[in-house]
Formats: sequence, structure tokens, C-alpha cells
Amino acid sequence: MVTQYVRIPHERIGVLIGHNGIVKEEIERKSASRISVDSEDGEVAIEGIEGGDQVKTLRVADVIGAIGRGFSPEKAVTLMDDDLLLFEVIPLDHLTPKTLKRVKGRIIGEKGKTRRAIENMTGAKISVYGKTVGLIGFSHQIKVAGDAIEMLIKGTPHSTVYSFLERQRGVEVGEW
Repeated sequence: MVTQYVRIPHERIGVLIGHNGIVKEEIERKSASRISVDSEDGEVAIEGIEGGDQVKTLRVADVIGAIGRGFSPEKAVTLMDDDLLLFEVIPLDHLTPKTLKRVKGRIIGEKGKTRRAIENMTGAKISVYGKTVGLIGFSHQIKVAGDAIEMLIKGTPHSTVYSFLERQRGVEVGEW
């Protein structure tokens, strides 16, 4: 069996393990794998169990990566439910600290309005965490959501982004 390694931020280790280890145990059970977490450096080792579903074992790296990028365990575990679901990360580490804060604010929007609008119109799930934006969805959902996020990063007005999303969806949407 192959062992995969994923590193997650130290502050997300508790989320991965869960209360009394429940999250880690559920991921192990659903994927027929063993997960070892080094709480010092955030390195996670994933090892498949003999006779287990190897595809699901390979997906555990995405599940753990998604948790590390701010997704709830419930949203991250959906990656094991459908082989066509993808996890993608848009890096924001090229931005200066001041610009990063502004861009994250543009993506999230007031009280989460913009993030929710993108999620509702594309079906993709979005997590803005640290210097990244994480996306979970099918390829077409991630493509449209990613394009909308890139527009916001470049400073495109929100109204233009919303119009783009409406055109992509092909349906007129009321007030958010």
C-alpha cells in the first residue's frame, strides 16, 4: 500500500481529529484507511488498509486538504461520495497583506453575501482561509466559481460578477 502525506495548518488539526477523534475515525471508516496526525508539524500520513477501496483512500488526501483549507469536515467528506467532485485551491499568497485583506473581503462580501451568492449560483462550496480560496464541486461548477473569484481578485465590480454568474447559469436571479 502507498502512504500519502498532506500537511495542514496547526490550528486545523483539532478540526481534522474532531471531539474524541470522531472526525478522523469517520474518515478512516469511510475510506478504509489509517490516518496518523503529527500534531507538532501538521503532517498527516494516510495509509490504505489491505482490501479497502483504493480510490477512496486516494481521495482522503483531498478531504484532509479541504479541512486544512477551512472547510467543515461535513463538506470535506462529500469528496468521498462522488468520484467526480473536485477540490481546488486558488492561491492568494502573491498579494500584499493589505491587498489580501481587501480581496478576501471582496470574495466573502458583507455578512458572507458574495460567497453565498457564488455558491448558490454555481453549486460549488467555497472556503476563504489564510492565503487561499478553496473550492469543492464538479468541474463545471469550479470553473464558473473560480472565474468569478478571479474577477473579484482583479477588482471587477460585484455587479459585473453577479451578471456574469447569471449568464453562466442562464437564469435570472432575484435579490440576494
